[in-house]
Amino acid sequence: MEELITKKTFRHYLYFMFGQQFSILGSGIIGFVITWWITIETQSVIYLSIAMFLIFLPQVIIAPIAGVLSDRISRKTIILVVDLLQAVLTFALFLLFLTGFTHIWMILIIHTMRSVLFAFQVPVVYAIPPSMVPKEKLSRINGANFLCSGLINMIGPTLSALLLTLFPITYIFLIDVITFILAAIPLLLITIPRNAKSSKKSEKKSFTREFKEGLLVIKAIPGLLSMIFFAMIFNFIFRPFGILWPYFIYVMHDGTVFYLAFLFGSMQIGNIIGSLITTIKKKWKNKIKINIFGTVVFFLFYYLIILAPYQNFSLMMIGGFLGAILFPIMISTYLTILQTVVPSDKIGRVMAIDHTISMAIAPIGAIITGPLAIVFGVTNLLLICATIGIIFPLLLWIFTKVRYVEHSIKSELEILPTKQEILEVKTQEP
Repeated sequence: MEELITKKTFRHYLYFMFGQQFSILGSGIIGFVITWWITIETQSVIYLSIAMFLIFLPQVIIAPIAGVLSDRISRKTIILVVDLLQAVLTFALFLLFLTGFTHIWMILIIHTMRSVLFAFQVPVVYAIPPSMVPKEKLSRINGANFLCSGLINMIGPTLSALLLTLFPITYIFLIDVITFILAAIPLLLITIPRNAKSSKKSEKKSFTREFKEGLLVIKAIPGLLSMIFFAMIFNFIFRPFGILWPYFIYVMHDGTVFYLAFLFGSMQIGNIIGSLITTIKKKWKNKIKINIFGTVVFFLFYYLIILAPYQNFSLMMIGGFLGAILFPIMISTYLTILQTVVPSDKIGRVMAIDHTISMAIAPIGAIITGPLAIVFGVTNLLLICATIGIIFPLLLWIFTKVRYVEHSIKSELEILPTKQEILEVKTQEP
């Protein structure tokens, strides 16, 4: 695959990355608007919990299939079709609100269907850089991706709050249709390489076998499974924060939609700074240490938000800002490790497995957040999660092989499944 990477493919990837920012902006605005509408209409942590559960469940189910598809068929086609269908569903939301048929369950169903499409898109988008970007630029490109998405996500909440103030929610849904068109234009004009091995007609592998081969690759790399497990736990304990921020601001601190937007905006400014750091810095040493110990510091900063005095939104913004600086650095180095140690022809399915495992516990975390918030109280639940986020990474570093994962960056032949392992997969296949 490496010999297929040229200046042209790199340039085309930059066009693709630019276009995707419009898609991120549209999806971000719609997600913010729907979440705020649920908060205002229900003022219930249970409905917020259910909404997040219905968003994450499809990602766990669909992602493995999407990863295999990304290694077998045109990635450009997948992204284009998914973006189009998301725009269609958002237009359906526009029609529902226009006619006044805004039952909470209808909104949740469409929101869930959008999540299904998103689950198809994520592994595909992450699988594209190794086929278009030179290996020595992967880390910086990952940082640039977070920089661009950070800028968009910084603008998104504030823009959403402004739009909610100026316009009825009905017409805000049309923005996603416009951003789809803007994202589709560069996508239609570029070429995204197909996997070289997947183009061989003689290889007619089943989804099950290819997924198992991805698992064998993960198993062959010391510490990689522990790293993916770490991501899973992070997603679990981080879930209540994403679900409860609107309730935390609107109900517990009597804040408006603008205060929620400012909190999200401060986090995105931190993300931008962190992304700039990852973009400017060419190489990172001890990337796994950055992930492990960066998580500890990340949750320490979240204490500032949780324990902020009543309506002290400035302190909340400071905590969110400082924690967010670390986030893109952690994620960028995490993705770079995966993209470096995994063979290019299996990166799609491994990314899908990583996404599936790390997200598998997210629906559980989402659905139990509401009941736990009622039992423990919102503030106490957030404190418990932050404390686990500090202690767990330290235990993982001490008692697992996660510290050795970077030493696995050798030749592809050393991490490919052996012939015997492939034979076992074939014989197990019905």
